[in-house]
Amino acid sequence: MAIAAAAVIVPLGVLFFISGLVINLIQATCFVLIRPISKSTYRRLNRIFAELLWLELVWIVDWWAGVKIKVYMDPKEFNLMGKEHALVIANHRSDIDWLVGWILAQRSGCLGSSLAVMKKSSKLLPVIGWSMWFSEYLFLERSWAKDERTLKSGLQRLSDYPLPFWLALFVEGTRFTQAKLLAAQEYATSAGLPVPRNVLIPRTKGFVTAVSHMRSFVPAIYDATICIPKSSPAPTMLRLFKGQPSVVHVHLKRHEMKDMPENDEAIAQWCRDIFVAKDKLLDKHIAEDTFGEELLQDIGRPVKSLVVVASWACILILGTIKFLQATALLSSWKGVAISAALMAVVTVLMQILINFSKSERSTAAKVAPAKEKNVNQPTGNGQEKKD
Repeated sequence: MAIAAAAVIVPLGVLFFISGLVINLIQATCFVLIRPISKSTYRRLNRIFAELLWLELVWIVDWWAGVKIKVYMDPKEFNLMGKEHALVIANHRSDIDWLVGWILAQRSGCLGSSLAVMKKSSKLLPVIGWSMWFSEYLFLERSWAKDERTLKSGLQRLSDYPLPFWLALFVEGTRFTQAKLLAAQEYATSAGLPVPRNVLIPRTKGFVTAVSHMRSFVPAIYDATICIPKSSPAPTMLRLFKGQPSVVHVHLKRHEMKDMPENDEAIAQWCRDIFVAKDKLLDKHIAEDTFGEELLQDIGRPVKSLVVVASWACILILGTIKFLQATALLSSWKGVAISAALMAVVTVLMQILINFSKSERSTAAKVAPAKEKNVNQPTGNGQEKKD
């Protein structure tokens, strides 16, 4: 991490990790004391505390980096967002797709109850991963033999969730890179599938399981197509922390869960068809640099995240001043060394967070090659086998 970048990133990291540890402690206390008595009350409280943490990252996108997120959606469908449970599927195009989802959830009023299916290692991330665990994110090992039961039980637990929630599922199974696209194209050619140009072939088992277990209490599927316009650099966590702007276009389409097929293979085919359509939609966007101005919705830039970050900053600054006055920590070489060590720890943690989000560092799930007899009816896993 360059010195100039560290000069900006470290103070933001100190703010995020100290406030995050406070939130983690509150979440842990509620988990131990309140959840055994009332799971509904725990979830309502956790939603508030999780939002206080997530809003710091929303602030970085909205106010620090000034990333512009343009949403293209039918106005009637747009007005339903945040008022219902929803399963959200999306292509995994950039390093910050998950943050884009948080922005949309925050605008819809359900940031604290936005959930996702994540790889298991995510919950080990200090502060952010721990908060996700308390918030009931679903963590998988990317091995269906191990994950099937975990996914089913996790989905079933959401049936009595007391507030509107979104569950995000990146059905491609990994972030998009050119190397992974080439592998997907090779597999599609060998299996007689439409050859993708802008997406990977979806892994349908998780999606089929989600639809099968959620259709009774989740009324809608939100199909998100994410694209970076040609005039904008791709957003990354490092660019965000350095305050460098980008533009992200998101096309959203709402599908009624009641209209989904009943048969598992038909559900899987529906998912594959959606990604074929998504591929064509991305072709259109690449040609026109828009999803259609008539669908553009104003999502604004609320000041809530700005107020939260300013409040945390004031608390941290006042607390630090009081602490230094009481301990005279910086008056000795030992105190200076301790302070420098803490800054080094924060720097390392921020580097881990930045590296964790990079597309080129994402790994695809390991799956068995498709059997010959199933060449014409793939499960959507094959594009990963050469990664």
